[in-house]
Amino acid sequence: MRVALLVVAVGLFGAAAVWGAPDDGRVIGIWPVGLATGAALLARGRQVPLVILAVGLLAFVEITVNRPTGVAAGYAVGIAVETAVVRWILKRGRPGPLTLRSDLDLRIYFLASIVGGAVAAVTGLVTAALADWGRPGTVALALGTAHLASQLCVIPLFALLPDHGPSAGPLERVLQWISIAVVTPLVFLPHDFPSLVFLAVPILAWSAFRMAPFEALLQMVAVLAFAIGMTTVGWGPFADVPSEYGMSVDARGIVLATYAATCAFIVVPLMLRAGVHLVTARDAAAERDRMRNVVDGTQGVAIIGTDDLGRITLFNPGAERLLGYSREEVLGLPTRMFHSEESIARKADELGVDPDHASVARAIMDRDLVATEMGFLRKDGEERSHAMTLSQIADERGHVIGYVSTSEDVTERLHTQNALEEAVQRLREVDAVKDAFVSSVSHELRTPITSILGYLEMLEDGSYGDLSPLQRDAVRRVSSNSDRLLGLIDDLLTLSRVQDSGLSGERAFDLRSVVEAGYAVVLPVLKSRRLQMGLDLPEEPVPFLGDRDLMERVVVNLVGNAVKFTPDGGRVAVGLAVLGDFAQLDVADTGIGIPVSEQPKLFTRFFRSELAQKNAIQGSGLGLSIVRGIVEKHGGSVAVTSEAGEGTTFHVRLPVVT
Repeated sequence: MRVALLVVAVGLFGAAAVWGAPDDGRVIGIWPVGLATGAALLARGRQVPLVILAVGLLAFVEITVNRPTGVAAGYAVGIAVETAVVRWILKRGRPGPLTLRSDLDLRIYFLASIVGGAVAAVTGLVTAALADWGRPGTVALALGTAHLASQLCVIPLFALLPDHGPSAGPLERVLQWISIAVVTPLVFLPHDFPSLVFLAVPILAWSAFRMAPFEALLQMVAVLAFAIGMTTVGWGPFADVPSEYGMSVDARGIVLATYAATCAFIVVPLMLRAGVHLVTARDAAAERDRMRNVVDGTQGVAIIGTDDLGRITLFNPGAERLLGYSREEVLGLPTRMFHSEESIARKADELGVDPDHASVARAIMDRDLVATEMGFLRKDGEERSHAMTLSQIADERGHVIGYVSTSEDVTERLHTQNALEEAVQRLREVDAVKDAFVSSVSHELRTPITSILGYLEMLEDGSYGDLSPLQRDAVRRVSSNSDRLLGLIDDLLTLSRVQDSGLSGERAFDLRSVVEAGYAVVLPVLKSRRLQMGLDLPEEPVPFLGDRDLMERVVVNLVGNAVKFTPDGGRVAVGLAVLGDFAQLDVADTGIGIPVSEQPKLFTRFFRSELAQKNAIQGSGLGLSIVRGIVEKHGGSVAVTSEAGEGTTFHVRLPVVT
């Protein structure tokens, strides 16, 4: 319906333009081609060609009233082509309604209007030449300016304009409309001063800046409608231009169209720029308010802003709380007041710069927003430690316009951290004393335990007389427990050796022989067990540099654990393989497994799995910690894969000699 009504309006205004054109002229006034473009913009799909065809037919019918048929046909074809071309430029690659809100929109709008005027000018030039209808150049200029003005003035009415309201109040808006209503007739009534008509332009510019976009366009259209009406009936400064200056009768239309185009060239960009300015100002104000709320709401952080000379311009409530000053007390003062000479000297020494405030500030900014500790003086004279950042604020040209620092009081945190570090150091010292004590006691216990075992062997052999069965059983029990105690002492001594002295017997050897020897140590246990055992070694030597005895201990501990934690009927597999620069020892079993939750503590000293305790499997809890210590001393790593009831696999990776 809207499209149909617009086509009807095109016909009515077109008839008025043709009727108002001088009979002895060669053109048709300011024909409403801009309105035709608006109808084409609103049309959708198959409606578009129908609208363009209807516009062309209306133009032909109306122009034939007082112009030759050939001229009417040429002008009508030009109008239809112009409508199609302008619509294509405005809509190309831009789905949805036409918008006029950005600089890109403005450029496309001007381009489309100028191309439309050029199409009309070419059409007039060709038609005048072929039909011998006046001077082709004058006809081209008259049609071109008229159609350019029509497109410029009417197209914005069909676009989505900036959505801001008027910045002027009701009284100012009324005053603007009164000014238009009074000034426009006054400047168009005199015949002898055409330049007076441009006094309406400042009022239109005023409207473009202060009124809503559509209202500003309506004022421009009202002025131009008055100008066209006055000129059509022979009134105003444009009506007498041909007779006053000895020009063609079509010059009247050229001057009028030029005036209309000038108004559009001024009003539309000003309206758009005013809209962009208002939207930008509102967004900036909203962003400023949001930032102010954030800054003022940050109670635990001191935010201090300065100008380019370091004078305070921003002092948030967090800064007031942490430093004890009110905002009014510090505004305009330098931030140097918050730092003592000693604090600046300490920071300068840390950063390696000159001991002055400016050098320290530049060095802190070079840290690229990495927080650094800095002393801040409170109003009461107490110096507090702050973790602070400092950065520059630059304008769009890159000029520094100020600085901003953010800081947080970390004094208590630093005190706590220092206390924790001291506690950790004391614990390490206690741990070292404990390890030394255990090592010393283990050494002292080894000799008497060895002596006890010797006497027990002599008692068991009958060196001190025959023993009764009960006595012999008691001796065996004492001997067994003494062996366990001696094993525990050996484990403690080995662990102490690995932690303190490291590797003492380092030499090159074939890792296969060590794995085979450690495997053989455990094999005698199988005489009393029903287990499947497997050993897989590579055919080529595996050269390794380290302590042979300690590495054999690794194999014995891992294979021994696998046998100990695997019930009868299970399987234990030992394999060695070379993977690039590393050798990997895998010891896998189908035993009771290790719960996933306990695996992070598996290699700590004296740790025993809950399943091991539940199944009453003896052990000291030192074997795996010894394994990890030895492996890491050799530059390797140890890992475990296991689940409760699913068996366990230990993976030992060791660097080989290449």
